[in-house]
Amino acid sequence: MNFIEKLAQASQKNRSLLCVGLDTDPLLMPDGIGVFEFNKAIIDATADLVCAYKPNIAFYEALGNDGLDALKRTRDYIPEGIPAIVDAKRGDIGNSAKAYARSLFEHFNFDATTVSPYLGFDSMEPFIQYRDRGVFILCRTSNAGAVDFQSLPCEADGGHKMLFEIVAEKVSQWNTHGNLGLVVGATYPDELRLIRQRYPDMPLLIPGVGAQGGELSQVVSYGVDAGRQRTIINSSRHIIYASKGDDFAAAARQAAVELRDRINQFLSNPV
Repeated sequence: MNFIEKLAQASQKNRSLLCVGLDTDPLLMPDGIGVFEFNKAIIDATADLVCAYKPNIAFYEALGNDGLDALKRTRDYIPEGIPAIVDAKRGDIGNSAKAYARSLFEHFNFDATTVSPYLGFDSMEPFIQYRDRGVFILCRTSNAGAVDFQSLPCEADGGHKMLFEIVAEKVSQWNTHGNLGLVVGATYPDELRLIRQRYPDMPLLIPGVGAQGGELSQVVSYGVDAGRQRTIINSSRHIIYASKGDDFAAAARQAAVELRDRINQFLSNPV
């Protein structure tokens, strides 16, 4: 089963477009619990509510070897039927890109990853060649500084398009194996709508709901595909740090239930 099929199956089974981001930071966790034990409790509490999990590798690399060990254990613990996406934002060329791809897809065995398009096709090709894995290319990211480059007007086809539009076009052209998707932030709803209208079947990973302030009703209205199987709405801090007490797993479940159900409510009753 490839990534796209796995995502569709998990979305359908759990009636969910919600992805829980495992951005696990010891400074924000309850005292006296390790990173893997924290993640295990979150996964146990939410596995029937999500379409995917998405650990951000930075939080694990920051902890050295212990953190990378916790990342591997977390990946291995995620249930087989739920896609595991590593937010790695890799972008390099040649043998470096091949090594990154091997690390994420073979050593850690992630189902999908995020990559940066700045260095062009040859920096992404090693990832794309893993046909059963998903590759999400940064297109219109959720951070405020995204406008510094992604909104720049560029000459294209005798006119002008913003850089993120050209990125999306290139990714669509490169998607010969059907395993590519785009990262489009919830904090830029007009751009999200434009991308979904142009690429109705492209898998979209949508960060920025919750702590970053993305409006959920607009995300659902503008970003969800017609089949409701190729959209991943990510929330990290809002769910995993819903409580800093001993009830953190129960609080995470409640937050995930509420967000999953709000997404489904907007799907049933569009705003």
